[in-house]
Amino acid sequence: MKILVINCGSSSLKYQLIDMVTKNPIGKGLVERIGLQGSVLTHRTGSGEKVVIKDEISNHTVAIKLVLEALVSPEYGAVQDLKEISAIGHRVVHGGEKFSTSVIIDDAVMEALKDCIELAPLHNPPNIAGIKACQKMMPGVPQVAVFDTAFHQTMQPDSYIYGLPYEYYEKYGIRKYGFHGTSHKYVSQRAAILLRKPLEELKLISCHLGNGASITAIKGGKSIETSMGFTPLDGLMMGTRSGTLDPAIVTYIQCRENYNCEQINDFLNNKCGALGVSGVSSDFRDIEVAAAQGNYRAKLALDIFEHDVKLFVGSYAAIMGGVDAIIFTAGVGENAPNTRAGICSNMDYLGISLDLEKNKVRSEEVDVSKADSRCRVLVIPTNEELMIALETLELTQ
Repeated sequence: MKILVINCGSSSLKYQLIDMVTKNPIGKGLVERIGLQGSVLTHRTGSGEKVVIKDEISNHTVAIKLVLEALVSPEYGAVQDLKEISAIGHRVVHGGEKFSTSVIIDDAVMEALKDCIELAPLHNPPNIAGIKACQKMMPGVPQVAVFDTAFHQTMQPDSYIYGLPYEYYEKYGIRKYGFHGTSHKYVSQRAAILLRKPLEELKLISCHLGNGASITAIKGGKSIETSMGFTPLDGLMMGTRSGTLDPAIVTYIQCRENYNCEQINDFLNNKCGALGVSGVSSDFRDIEVAAAQGNYRAKLALDIFEHDVKLFVGSYAAIMGGVDAIIFTAGVGENAPNTRAGICSNMDYLGISLDLEKNKVRSEEVDVSKADSRCRVLVIPTNEELMIALETLELTQ
Protein backbone atom coordinates (compact mmCIF):
# COMPACT_ATOMS: atom_id res chain seq x y z
CA MET A 1 0.00 0.00 0.00
CA LYS A 2 1.30 3.46 -0.93
CA ILE A 3 0.08 6.66 0.71
CA LEU A 4 0.68 10.21 -0.53
CA VAL A 5 1.22 12.80 2.20
CA ILE A 6 0.51 16.44 1.33
CA ASN A 7 1.49 19.49 3.39
CA CYS A 8 0.28 22.75 1.81
CA GLY A 9 1.49 26.20 2.78
CA SER A 10 0.27 29.49 1.34
CA SER A 11 2.82 29.42 -1.50
CA SER A 12 4.45 26.02 -1.02
CA LEU A 13 3.62 22.32 -1.02
CA LYS A 14 5.66 19.51 0.54
CA TYR A 15 4.89 15.91 -0.34
CA GLN A 16 6.03 12.35 0.26
CA LEU A 17 4.85 9.10 -1.28
CA ILE A 18 5.41 6.44 1.37
CA ASP A 19 5.52 2.67 0.88
CA MET A 20 3.65 1.44 3.95
CA VAL A 21 5.39 -1.96 3.83
CA THR A 22 8.86 -0.49 4.35
CA LYS A 23 7.64 2.79 5.93
CA ASN A 24 10.09 4.63 3.65
CA PRO A 25 9.44 7.42 1.11
CA ILE A 26 9.82 6.32 -2.51
CA GLY A 27 9.40 9.86 -3.83
CA LYS A 28 9.24 13.25 -2.17
CA GLY A 29 9.69 16.91 -2.87
CA LEU A 30 8.81 20.55 -2.48
CA VAL A 31 6.90 22.99 -4.67
CA GLU A 32 7.89 26.60 -3.99
CA ARG A 33 6.54 30.02 -4.98
CA ILE A 34 3.05 28.86 -5.95
CA GLY A 35 1.25 31.80 -7.58
CA LEU A 36 4.50 33.78 -7.83
CA GLN A 37 7.21 34.29 -10.42
CA GLY A 38 10.06 31.78 -10.35
CA SER A 39 7.93 28.84 -9.14
CA VAL A 40 9.74 25.51 -9.02
CA LEU A 41 9.24 21.87 -8.06
CA THR A 42 12.22 20.04 -6.55
CA HIS A 43 11.60 16.29 -6.64
CA ARG A 44 13.73 13.54 -5.11
CA THR A 45 13.53 9.88 -5.95
CA GLY A 46 13.68 7.08 -3.41
CA SER A 47 17.41 6.78 -4.09
CA GLY A 48 17.94 10.50 -3.53
CA GLU A 49 18.26 11.63 -7.15
CA LYS A 50 17.30 15.30 -7.45
CA VAL A 51 15.10 16.64 -10.27
CA VAL A 52 14.29 20.36 -10.62
CA ILE A 53 11.20 21.33 -12.64
CA LYS A 54 10.67 25.03 -13.37
CA ASP A 55 7.20 25.95 -14.56
CA GLU A 56 4.43 28.49 -14.12
CA ILE A 57 2.59 27.18 -11.06
CA SER A 58 -0.36 29.50 -10.68
CA ASN A 59 -2.26 27.67 -7.91
CA HIS A 60 -2.37 24.52 -5.79
CA THR A 61 -4.29 22.55 -8.42
CA VAL A 62 -1.45 23.11 -10.90
CA ALA A 63 1.07 22.22 -8.17
CA ILE A 64 -0.71 18.93 -7.39
CA LYS A 65 -0.85 18.13 -11.12
CA LEU A 66 2.92 18.60 -11.43
CA VAL A 67 3.54 16.49 -8.31
CA LEU A 68 1.44 13.63 -9.67
CA GLU A 69 3.20 13.86 -13.04
CA ALA A 70 6.56 13.67 -11.29
CA LEU A 71 5.49 10.62 -9.29
CA VAL A 72 4.52 8.67 -12.45
CA SER A 73 7.36 9.93 -14.65
CA PRO A 74 9.03 7.06 -16.60
CA GLU A 75 12.42 8.69 -15.91
CA TYR A 76 12.31 9.55 -12.21
CA GLY A 77 8.86 8.57 -10.93
CA ALA A 78 7.97 6.35 -7.99
CA VAL A 79 5.00 4.44 -9.45
CA GLN A 80 3.84 3.40 -12.91
CA ASP A 81 0.22 4.40 -12.38
CA LEU A 82 -1.62 6.73 -9.99
CA LYS A 83 -3.94 3.82 -9.19
CA GLU A 84 -1.08 2.48 -7.04
CA ILE A 85 -1.73 5.35 -4.59
CA SER A 86 -4.29 3.99 -2.11
CA ALA A 87 -4.99 7.14 -0.07
CA ILE A 88 -3.90 10.72 0.56
CA GLY A 89 -3.11 12.16 4.00
CA HIS A 90 -3.22 15.93 4.47
CA ARG A 91 -1.59 17.92 7.21
CA VAL A 92 -4.21 20.41 8.45
CA VAL A 93 -3.02 22.96 10.98
CA HIS A 94 -6.24 23.80 12.82
CA GLY A 95 -9.23 21.61 13.61
CA GLY A 96 -10.45 23.69 16.55
CA GLU A 97 -12.52 21.72 19.05
CA LYS A 98 -14.32 19.88 16.27
CA PHE A 99 -11.66 17.22 15.77
CA SER A 100 -9.82 15.27 18.46
CA THR A 101 -8.60 12.64 15.99
CA SER A 102 -7.77 12.36 12.31
CA VAL A 103 -10.80 11.95 10.02
CA ILE A 104 -11.71 10.81 6.54
CA ILE A 105 -12.56 13.93 4.57
CA ASP A 106 -16.16 14.40 3.41
CA ASP A 107 -18.38 17.43 2.76
CA ALA A 108 -19.11 17.93 6.46
CA VAL A 109 -15.39 17.91 7.29
CA MET A 110 -14.71 20.47 4.55
CA GLU A 111 -17.35 22.80 6.00
CA ALA A 112 -15.82 22.42 9.47
CA LEU A 113 -12.37 23.27 8.07
CA LYS A 114 -13.81 26.45 6.59
CA ASP A 115 -15.27 27.34 10.00
CA CYS A 116 -11.74 27.10 11.47
CA ILE A 117 -10.25 29.57 8.97
CA GLU A 118 -10.69 32.48 11.39
CA LEU A 119 -8.56 30.57 13.93
CA ALA A 120 -5.78 29.90 11.41
CA PRO A 121 -6.18 32.38 8.54
CA LEU A 122 -2.64 31.81 7.22
CA HIS A 123 -2.72 28.01 7.35
CA ASN A 124 -6.18 26.53 6.83
CA PRO A 125 -6.95 28.16 3.44
CA PRO A 126 -3.93 26.54 1.69
CA ASN A 127 -4.68 23.26 3.48
CA ILE A 128 -8.21 23.38 2.06
CA ALA A 129 -6.88 24.33 -1.39
CA GLY A 130 -4.61 21.27 -1.37
CA ILE A 131 -7.49 18.96 -0.45
CA LYS A 132 -9.71 20.37 -3.20
CA ALA A 133 -6.90 20.02 -5.72
CA CYS A 134 -6.40 16.35 -4.82
CA GLN A 135 -10.15 15.72 -4.99
CA LYS A 136 -10.15 17.19 -8.50
CA MET A 137 -7.07 15.33 -9.72
CA MET A 138 -7.70 11.99 -7.98
CA PRO A 139 -11.46 11.61 -7.55
CA GLY A 140 -12.55 8.62 -5.52
CA VAL A 141 -9.24 8.20 -3.68
CA PRO A 142 -9.81 8.32 0.12
CA GLN A 143 -8.41 11.44 1.76
CA VAL A 144 -7.67 11.97 5.43
CA ALA A 145 -7.14 15.16 7.45
CA VAL A 146 -4.51 14.91 10.19
CA PHE A 147 -4.65 17.93 12.50
CA ASP A 148 -1.80 19.68 14.32
CA THR A 149 -4.27 20.53 17.08
CA ALA A 150 -5.93 17.12 17.51
CA PHE A 151 -3.31 15.56 19.83
CA HIS A 152 -3.84 18.37 22.36
CA GLN A 153 -7.61 17.88 22.63
CA THR A 154 -6.95 15.66 25.68
CA MET A 155 -5.98 18.74 27.72
CA GLN A 156 -8.37 19.59 30.55
CA PRO A 157 -10.17 22.95 30.95
CA ASP A 158 -7.80 24.12 33.69
CA SER A 159 -5.02 23.85 31.09
CA TYR A 160 -6.72 25.39 28.07
CA ILE A 161 -9.07 28.09 29.45
CA TYR A 162 -7.54 31.58 29.74
CA GLY A 163 -8.22 34.11 32.48
CA LEU A 164 -10.74 35.98 30.34
CA PRO A 165 -14.52 36.30 30.63
CA TYR A 166 -15.80 32.78 29.99
CA GLU A 167 -18.25 34.00 27.35
CA TYR A 168 -15.27 34.83 25.08
CA TYR A 169 -14.49 31.13 25.00
CA GLU A 170 -18.13 30.35 24.24
CA LYS A 171 -18.54 33.09 21.61
CA TYR A 172 -15.15 33.12 19.89
CA GLY A 173 -13.48 29.83 20.80
CA ILE A 174 -10.64 31.64 22.59
CA ARG A 175 -8.69 28.90 24.37
CA LYS A 176 -5.34 27.14 24.20
CA TYR A 177 -5.24 24.77 21.21
CA GLY A 178 -1.57 23.82 20.91
CA PHE A 179 0.25 22.85 17.72
CA HIS A 180 2.96 20.47 16.44
CA GLY A 181 0.68 17.71 17.73
CA THR A 182 1.59 15.24 14.98
CA SER A 183 5.29 15.59 15.83
CA HIS A 184 4.75 15.31 19.59
CA LYS A 185 2.61 12.21 19.11
CA TYR A 186 5.17 10.54 16.84
CA VAL A 187 8.21 11.10 19.07
CA SER A 188 6.32 10.04 22.21
CA GLN A 189 5.49 6.71 20.56
CA ARG A 190 9.12 6.27 19.50
CA ALA A 191 10.25 7.14 23.05
CA ALA A 192 8.17 4.31 24.48
CA ILE A 193 9.86 1.89 22.08
CA LEU A 194 13.33 3.18 22.98
CA LEU A 195 12.58 2.99 26.71
CA ARG A 196 10.95 -0.45 26.33
CA LYS A 197 7.99 0.61 28.42
CA PRO A 198 4.28 0.98 27.66
CA LEU A 199 3.47 4.54 26.60
CA GLU A 200 0.55 4.48 29.06
CA GLU A 201 3.04 4.23 31.97
CA LEU A 202 5.33 7.08 30.94
CA LYS A 203 5.64 10.76 31.81
CA LEU A 204 7.34 12.49 28.89
CA ILE A 205 8.27 16.05 27.98
CA SER A 206 8.59 16.51 24.22
CA CYS A 207 10.65 19.48 23.05
CA HIS A 208 9.97 20.28 19.39
CA LEU A 209 12.66 22.90 18.88
CA GLY A 210 13.03 24.55 15.49
CA ASN A 211 12.34 27.94 13.97
CA GLY A 212 8.88 27.30 15.39
CA ALA A 213 9.10 25.60 18.78
CA SER A 214 6.78 24.07 21.34
CA ILE A 215 6.96 21.83 24.40
CA THR A 216 4.33 19.32 25.45
CA ALA A 217 3.77 17.37 28.65
CA ILE A 218 2.64 13.85 27.71
CA LYS A 219 1.28 11.65 30.49
CA GLY A 220 0.13 8.15 29.66
CA GLY A 221 0.37 8.93 25.95
CA LYS A 222 -1.90 11.98 26.20
CA SER A 223 -1.11 15.67 25.94
CA ILE A 224 -1.96 17.36 29.23
CA GLU A 225 -0.20 20.70 28.69
CA THR A 226 1.56 22.46 25.83
CA SER A 227 3.38 25.76 25.33
CA MET A 228 1.71 27.09 22.17
CA GLY A 229 -1.71 28.55 22.83
CA PHE A 230 -4.57 30.15 20.90
CA THR A 231 -2.03 30.65 18.10
CA PRO A 232 1.52 29.35 17.45
CA LEU A 233 2.84 32.71 18.75
CA ASP A 234 2.64 31.69 22.40
CA GLY A 235 5.20 29.87 24.53
CA LEU A 236 8.92 29.76 23.79
CA MET A 237 10.82 32.57 22.12
CA MET A 238 11.27 31.26 18.56
CA GLY A 239 13.09 32.21 15.37
CA THR A 240 10.95 35.26 14.62
CA ARG A 241 8.07 34.88 17.12
CA SER A 242 8.13 36.64 20.48
CA GLY A 243 6.71 33.81 22.55
CA THR A 244 4.92 34.57 25.81
CA LEU A 245 4.73 38.28 26.68
CA ASP A 246 3.09 40.49 29.28
CA PRO A 247 -0.10 41.35 27.31
CA ALA A 248 0.32 45.03 28.14
CA ILE A 249 3.53 45.10 26.08
CA VAL A 250 1.50 44.52 22.93
CA THR A 251 -0.76 47.54 23.38
CA TYR A 252 2.20 49.63 24.63
CA ILE A 253 4.22 48.98 21.45
CA GLN A 254 1.12 49.37 19.29
CA CYS A 255 0.48 52.84 20.68
CA ARG A 256 4.12 53.97 20.62
CA GLU A 257 4.76 52.74 17.06
CA ASN A 258 1.30 53.60 15.69
CA TYR A 259 0.77 50.03 14.52
CA ASN A 260 -2.62 48.84 13.33
CA CYS A 261 -3.84 45.30 14.06
CA GLU A 262 -2.16 43.75 11.02
CA GLN A 263 1.12 45.54 11.67
CA ILE A 264 1.38 44.51 15.33
CA ASN A 265 0.53 40.93 14.39
CA ASP A 266 3.22 40.93 11.70
CA PHE A 267 5.71 42.47 14.15
CA LEU A 268 5.15 39.83 16.83
CA ASN A 269 5.24 36.92 14.37
CA ASN A 270 8.01 37.97 12.00
CA LYS A 271 10.31 40.54 13.58
CA CYS A 272 10.76 39.36 17.17
CA GLY A 273 12.17 36.22 18.78
CA ALA A 274 15.78 35.22 18.23
CA LEU A 275 15.96 37.50 15.19
CA GLY A 276 14.88 40.53 17.18
CA VAL A 277 17.15 39.82 20.15
CA SER A 278 20.25 38.82 18.21
CA GLY A 279 19.93 41.21 15.29
CA VAL A 280 21.75 38.50 13.33
CA SER A 281 19.28 35.96 11.96
CA SER A 282 16.25 33.83 12.73
CA ASP A 283 18.35 30.72 11.98
CA PHE A 284 19.84 29.32 15.17
CA ARG A 285 22.85 28.01 13.23
CA ASP A 286 23.80 31.55 12.23
CA ILE A 287 23.22 32.75 15.79
CA GLU A 288 25.50 30.02 17.19
CA VAL A 289 28.29 31.07 14.84
CA ALA A 290 27.89 34.73 15.82
CA ALA A 291 27.83 33.84 19.52
CA ALA A 292 31.05 31.83 19.16
CA GLN A 293 32.64 34.93 17.60
CA GLY A 294 31.78 36.98 20.68
CA ASN A 295 28.52 38.64 19.59
CA TYR A 296 26.80 39.52 22.89
CA ARG A 297 23.26 39.73 21.50
CA ALA A 298 23.60 36.39 19.70
CA LYS A 299 24.77 34.75 22.93
CA LEU A 300 21.89 36.43 24.77
CA ALA A 301 19.37 35.02 22.28
CA LEU A 302 20.69 31.49 22.85
CA ASP A 303 20.63 31.99 26.62
CA ILE A 304 17.01 33.22 26.53
CA PHE A 305 15.96 30.25 24.38
CA GLU A 306 17.61 27.74 26.74
CA HIS A 307 16.11 29.53 29.75
CA ASP A 308 12.63 29.36 28.21
CA VAL A 309 12.93 25.62 27.56
CA LYS A 310 14.13 25.00 31.13
CA LEU A 311 11.20 27.03 32.44
CA PHE A 312 8.64 24.88 30.63
CA VAL A 313 10.40 21.59 31.38
CA GLY A 314 10.46 22.38 35.10
CA SER A 315 6.83 23.46 35.23
CA TYR A 316 5.64 20.44 33.23
CA ALA A 317 7.55 18.07 35.49
CA ALA A 318 5.71 19.69 38.41
CA ILE A 319 2.32 19.26 36.71
CA MET A 320 2.97 15.59 35.93
CA GLY A 321 4.57 14.82 39.29
CA GLY A 322 7.88 13.85 37.72
CA VAL A 323 9.28 12.96 34.32
CA ASP A 324 10.71 9.75 32.88
CA ALA A 325 12.30 11.23 29.76
CA ILE A 326 12.97 14.49 27.94
CA ILE A 327 12.70 14.26 24.15
CA PHE A 328 14.54 16.61 21.80
CA THR A 329 13.29 16.80 18.22
CA ALA A 330 13.00 19.07 15.13
CA GLY A 331 15.78 21.14 13.54
CA VAL A 332 17.38 22.61 16.68
CA GLY A 333 16.44 19.77 19.01
CA GLU A 334 17.98 17.16 16.72
CA ASN A 335 21.04 19.08 15.52
CA ALA A 336 22.26 21.43 18.26
CA PRO A 337 24.28 19.51 20.87
CA ASN A 338 25.35 22.71 22.63
CA THR A 339 21.75 23.85 23.04
CA ARG A 340 20.72 20.45 24.41
CA ALA A 341 23.62 20.54 26.84
CA GLY A 342 22.72 24.07 27.96
CA ILE A 343 19.12 23.10 28.57
CA CYS A 344 20.07 19.97 30.54
CA SER A 345 22.68 21.72 32.70
CA ASN A 346 21.82 22.16 36.39
CA MET A 347 18.79 19.89 36.03
CA ASP A 348 20.08 17.31 38.53
CA TYR A 349 16.97 17.79 40.65
CA LEU A 350 14.99 16.06 37.89
CA GLY A 351 17.51 13.23 37.73
CA ILE A 352 18.95 14.40 34.40
CA SER A 353 22.55 13.38 33.77
CA LEU A 354 23.70 14.07 30.21
CA ASP A 355 26.52 12.12 28.56
CA LEU A 356 28.39 14.89 26.74
CA GLU A 357 30.12 12.45 24.40
CA LYS A 358 26.88 10.75 23.33
CA ASN A 359 25.26 14.16 23.05
CA LYS A 360 27.50 15.10 20.09
CA VAL A 361 25.06 13.21 17.85
CA ARG A 362 22.98 14.95 15.17
CA SER A 363 19.74 13.68 13.61
CA GLU A 364 19.99 10.19 15.05
CA GLU A 365 17.57 8.35 17.31
CA VAL A 366 19.56 7.80 20.49
CA ASP A 367 19.55 8.03 24.29
CA VAL A 368 22.20 10.65 25.18
CA SER A 369 21.96 10.37 28.97
CA LYS A 370 24.38 8.58 31.28
CA ALA A 371 23.64 5.04 32.39
CA ASP A 372 22.71 6.18 35.91
CA SER A 373 20.45 9.06 34.79
CA ARG A 374 17.03 8.66 36.42
CA CYS A 375 15.45 10.80 33.71
CA ARG A 376 16.44 9.73 30.21
CA VAL A 377 17.37 12.29 27.56
CA LEU A 378 16.38 11.18 24.06
CA VAL A 379 17.14 12.63 20.64
CA ILE A 380 14.41 11.48 18.24
CA PRO A 381 14.21 12.86 14.69
CA THR A 382 10.60 13.71 14.04
CA ASN A 383 8.73 12.21 11.11
CA GLU A 384 5.40 13.98 10.77
CA GLU A 385 4.92 12.63 7.24
CA LEU A 386 5.15 9.01 8.44
CA MET A 387 2.78 9.78 11.32
CA ILE A 388 0.28 11.26 8.87
CA ALA A 389 0.65 8.19 6.64
CA LEU A 390 0.12 5.82 9.57
CA GLU A 391 -3.02 7.66 10.65
CA THR A 392 -4.27 7.62 7.07
CA LEU A 393 -3.57 3.90 6.81
CA GLU A 394 -5.48 3.20 10.02
CA LEU A 395 -8.56 5.06 8.83
CA THR A 396 -8.65 3.81 5.24
CA GLN A 397 -7.38 0.23 5.43
